[in-house]
Amino acid sequence: MPKQRDVRAQRDLLSNATWQVLAGSGLPGLTLRAVAERAGCTTGLVMHAFPTKKALLLHARDLLYERTAVRADAAEAASRDAFGALEAVLGQAIDLPHGHHEESRVWVGFLAAALADDDLAERHRAANHSFLARIRRLVAACRPDWPDERLELTTKSLVALVEGMNVLAAADPVAYPERLQQEALAAALAEVTPPGRSGGGRRSG
Repeated sequence: MPKQRDVRAQRDLLSNATWQVLAGSGLPGLTLRAVAERAGCTTGLVMHAFPTKKALLLHARDLLYERTAVRADAAEAASRDAFGALEAVLGQAIDLPHGHHEESRVWVGFLAAALADDDLAERHRAANHSFLARIRRLVAACRPDWPDERLELTTKSLVALVEGMNVLAAADPVAYPERLQQEALAAALAEVTPPGRSGGGRRSG
């Protein structure tokens, strides 16, 4: 029976290979053979972990969520207050210099695939609801004086802004450059700035 650390190392190897294939070839290029070649192992080893292409797709979707969630956790933890955390979490989601445009392209591919696949659609909704819950919690911490209706509208507007720009910039980065994305986010965040807090809005440049 394989040791637990060996199983974990094998899964990490396959997860890294899966992401490299996604980043390089997109969703259409994600095959069991491509993952095996990238991992330097046999297709049989990949199939032992992911018996079907569907299992590999679901793992890849979970992997995308895990990567973005870990980064959002880090951004929030490094912030000095709720508004700083809101800026950081939303800002890192659109910050092109960090190479997240690859994730945007992958996300678009999964969104398109989810329209015809109930399992992928469920994964997409779960990830989106988790992000919405995080942003709503931070908005509520910034503006405890706001009613639920305004909190919901602001939360969904902010999420729609960053995810919409991600989608559009993935296909046309020239029309949606880094500065434009940052300035659009800063303008949207201006109304969320807590009373009495100096500054507000993500810096651009």
